[in-house]
Parts: sequence; structure tokens; C-alpha cells
Amino acid sequence: MERYAPLDVKIKPKLGGGVLKELVVRELPSRKVIHYALAYINASIHAGDNGRVLGYDNSHDYSHKHYYGTVTPDPFDSYEALYERFQREWMDIALRHVNKGK
Repeated sequence: MERYAPLDVKIKPKLGGGVLKELVVRELPSRKVIHYALAYINASIHAGDNGRVLGYDNSHDYSHKHYYGTVTPDPFDSYEALYERFQREWMDIALRHVNKGK
């Protein structure tokens, strides 16, 4: 198995604040993703779910999305596609937070 878990990324307050977390576990030699978790945590945006504003993971034996405390099934096609989607979504949320009231 190959485990990828980089250090958490702290986002500057002027860019929306919060923390990004990532974990990917791949089977070797196929490199098939067997576990993943992506999370945008920012308690100043959402106090519930331990501050998790947005997240994707396949814990509990199914792929799902966390969005402001609501969990919904979310089909998994590829980690790379999911990662790109996650990047777009958390940035959109953070920018809306920064620009609210302007």
C-alpha cells in the first residue's frame, strides 16, 4: 500500500482562512485508490461537523460528500477528477466568505 498524507495546508485569512486536509491510500502495484479523504475545515464559516465545511471521503463503505453538515452519497470516478472538483468548490466557498457583505 502507498499512503499519501501531506501536512495540512493553512489558508491565510485574507483568502478565506481555514485548513485543507488530504489523505489517499492506494493499492500497489495497481495504484487503485482504496481510501481517500479531502476536507476544507473552517469553523468561522461552519461551526458544525467539527468545522468541516466541505469534504469527500469513502469511509463507512461508501463514497460521500460532506457539505455544511449534510452528508450525501457521491459517486467516485477517479481521485484526480475528485481532487480538481474539491479544489474548485473549496475556493468558491472561501471567496464567497471573504466577499460577503461587499
